[in-house]
Amino acid sequence: MTWQLLKRIASAHAPARSWPQGGDDWRTESQQLHQQILDVLGRALCIRQIDAGSCNACELEIHALGNPYYNIEGLGIRFVASPRHADMLLVTGALALNMREAVRLAYEATPAPKLVVAAGECACTGGIFKDNYAVCGPLSDLVPVDVRIPGCPPAPVELLRGIFAALRASEG
Repeated sequence: MTWQLLKRIASAHAPARSWPQGGDDWRTESQQLHQQILDVLGRALCIRQIDAGSCNACELEIHALGNPYYNIEGLGIRFVASPRHADMLLVTGALALNMREAVRLAYEATPAPKLVVAAGECACTGGIFKDNYAVCGPLSDLVPVDVRIPGCPPAPVELLRGIFAALRASEG
């Protein structure tokens, strides 16, 4: 019985299909973004991500930028472990009292010209935690913020748009 089935499958012809033609629009846009980073900095954009007291939802979206779909490394953007090596600080979470000094020191350790991006509703406004006794308020109360990315949490595409908005703002 199995042989008969296999024989029928082998003798059947696949229907003729026209495959959809894929566009290369996304490739050219990606190459343009990569070239823009190189034009502004002359090298990769180095980001130091700081959790100032978040629930980790924003961090999950930031980690999604590293997957093959978004391929942030392929665009010439990488995350670094030290603010001394960073061009940009990407801060998430409501500014907790315990993190206030650490965020300030990281800002001071980042070489000029430095960019600061507040990612997520908590970093932008303090979010639902703004009236909490352990929260100092939004990030802008401590350091100057170049770009705010609202959302709880912001989608990876919104994070990319915010990063590129900060880069474009530093350009001109």
